[in-house]
Amino acid sequence: MAHSIILGIESSCDETAAAVVTGDRRVLAHRLAGQEAAHRPYGGVVPEIAARAHVEALEPLIVGALADAGLRLGQVDAVAATAGPGLIGGVMVGLVMGKALAHAASKPLVAVNHLEGHALSPRLSDPDLQFPYLLLLVSGGHCQLLLVEGVGRYKRLATTIDDAAGEAFDKTAKSLGLGFPGGPAVERAAALGDPKAVPLPRPLKGSAEPHFSFAGLKSAVVRAVGRYSPEDLAASFQAAVVDCLIDRTRRALHRADGATALVVAGGVAANGAVRGAMQALAAEHGLRFVAPPLWLCTDNAAMIGWAGAERFAAGLTDPLDVAARPRWPLDPSAEAVRGAGVKA
Repeated sequence: MAHSIILGIESSCDETAAAVVTGDRRVLAHRLAGQEAAHRPYGGVVPEIAARAHVEALEPLIVGALADAGLRLGQVDAVAATAGPGLIGGVMVGLVMGKALAHAASKPLVAVNHLEGHALSPRLSDPDLQFPYLLLLVSGGHCQLLLVEGVGRYKRLATTIDDAAGEAFDKTAKSLGLGFPGGPAVERAAALGDPKAVPLPRPLKGSAEPHFSFAGLKSAVVRAVGRYSPEDLAASFQAAVVDCLIDRTRRALHRADGATALVVAGGVAANGAVRGAMQALAAEHGLRFVAPPLWLCTDNAAMIGWAGAERFAAGLTDPLDVAARPRWPLDPSAEAVRGAGVKA
């Protein structure tokens, strides 16, 4: 693995990215094209617009990343591309490109689960992180607690029964007129507000059920708009999310046998309040706390390249007819939960 060179491709939502990553944790190149301006008028990601933008951006990003790394396509050992879950149009753009490049260069293809990219990304930035670890994977589309036992080995301990935390951040930002993308906008506004100003619910906090729920909190924010300042609402919402995440994670720690660390990853892991609270929880339980650097939390191709490197080292490659998947659970054997948690 130390000598492998992987070309990574990411296109699952509204970020188009290409990276060149080595098995010894060097990111030789990373290029990313965002779509914020295209989606801002709609207050959220429009799948058709995203797919077209991926088509336009992907080839130059790949060419540029290889040039930045000083490599030709034939010098990489494998091509890793996100194969799901995500917006299916975008996923197909990146996966088809990955298949074409792998076929043209006679290189193995690694079809990467986007969630596995997030789950393994802390190991790219922290060489001391060993399996197993408890992972809070928290993003716009997913909110899960997973025991990461090894590459391709995940035990889901909890998931959301309705909305993900990141989705709630985006909806709150839209309701408050804070702009897009919602997560950073809410965090900025929250820094100017009082987190105790608005009485908001903490769904499932203290319950025996292990899962998450954010739909009720999101609806409560919508009902409170106009009665409180945007800053106080943002601060109170963020505090409620943090309380829910900590409560559910604390419960999962009792079932995370042998965990060496508490890890947080995904787009919402870039939120300072979430990181700070999770770090305190890890210290409370005598565990290491690990979080990727901020640029590795949001969607990127370096994490896809790294997941590809880990899978390639384990001999896990894929045929060229592998299918793109809008949904793809990391733990297929996990028991189904009520509500929309089946997405996870």
